[in-house]
Amino acid sequence: MSGTRVGSTAVVFDESALLALGSGNSLASQFISNTEHGPTRHVYVPALCLAAADGRRKGLAEHVGALPAAEIVELDLAGASTVGALLREGVEWRLGHAVHLSRPTADWPNGRYVVTTDPDLYADMPLVRTIRLPRQR
Repeated sequence: MSGTRVGSTAVVFDESALLALGSGNSLASQFISNTEHGPTRHVYVPALCLAAADGRRKGLAEHVGALPAAEIVELDLAGASTVGALLREGVEWRLGHAVHLSRPTADWPNGRYVVTTDPDLYADMPLVRTIRLPRQR
């Protein structure tokens, strides 16, 4: 993953944001488009969220994978440990990888916002901040 720099911004797309992107949500598309305009903007796509979204919308993984601005993040050992702990706490696996990527790290000391259509899913999770995508028809 890319390290943070002064002025860098980053977001994490959860399953619902990926489904919104695949449905043509203009704000989700704008996040991707803005990322292509500069090296200090990042959109991270947790692989587990992408798998969940592709399970609901066939072909979405290939679509997102073809976007140069979307950085798909594999589940590493630290992530597996975090997601496992979240599962034991009752958090759904489809949210766990987004939660892991959103929390503060050495590269992202302020964390990364989770872009989602349902911020209430993250309301009880410490250190997780969200950006609500409007539901479009």
